[in-house]
Amino acid sequence: MKLSIIIPCYNEELTIKEVISLVEKVVLPVEKEIIIVDDGSTDRSRDILTKIKGHKIFFHEKNQGKGAAVRTGIMHANGEIIVIQDADLEYDPSDFQIMLQPILEGRTDVVFGSRFKNPAHHPRHWFYYLGNIGLTLFTNLLFFSKVSDMETCYKMFRKNVLEHVPLRARGFDLEPELTAKILKYGHKIVEVPIKYNSRSVDEGKKITWRDGVKAAWYLLKYRFTN
Repeated sequence: MKLSIIIPCYNEELTIKEVISLVEKVVLPVEKEIIIVDDGSTDRSRDILTKIKGHKIFFHEKNQGKGAAVRTGIMHANGEIIVIQDADLEYDPSDFQIMLQPILEGRTDVVFGSRFKNPAHHPRHWFYYLGNIGLTLFTNLLFFSKVSDMETCYKMFRKNVLEHVPLRARGFDLEPELTAKILKYGHKIVEVPIKYNSRSVDEGKKITWRDGVKAAWYLLKYRFTN
């Protein structure tokens, strides 16, 4: 059994090397492969990645968006299980251990790492927190579901799930598209608590309120269309 860890990267020169190191150090009960997709970075990210050996690394000549980078990674993934890892330091790869457990035990094909199920989680930026809560509630209303963190980056799934969940997202619409299609096609989502260290816009966070509006639109779109 192999886990493919897909790391989309755009202008993360300050963190990308440390993130890769953290992922490398994680001890898991399965084999792992690391796939990094640089999405047209204009800082030093590309130069840093060209010096890294032993992993699959791909470069987009122009910035296309997180969704496009993840789709490139999925195309080149050989693992039976896939997980997405952001190139910043908000998420802790050591949580892959607890996320793998429900899949390896055969209880589900999809696991979400929920920031809000962690009792130690305290929102640092209320704007983002309330936006995430609102989108999650909207998701549950539309799909009659009970997820607690729709916008989480940590989504882990068996690769064969994508046979029923073809992705078209190019940007931050990846999260609502993945969640909506997984729920619509009847896949059971198991959530586990994860650690989270939110960063601000000044620290490099790229998602904005406009992405929240788009996410709501995509949830509606995928609820009522194919």
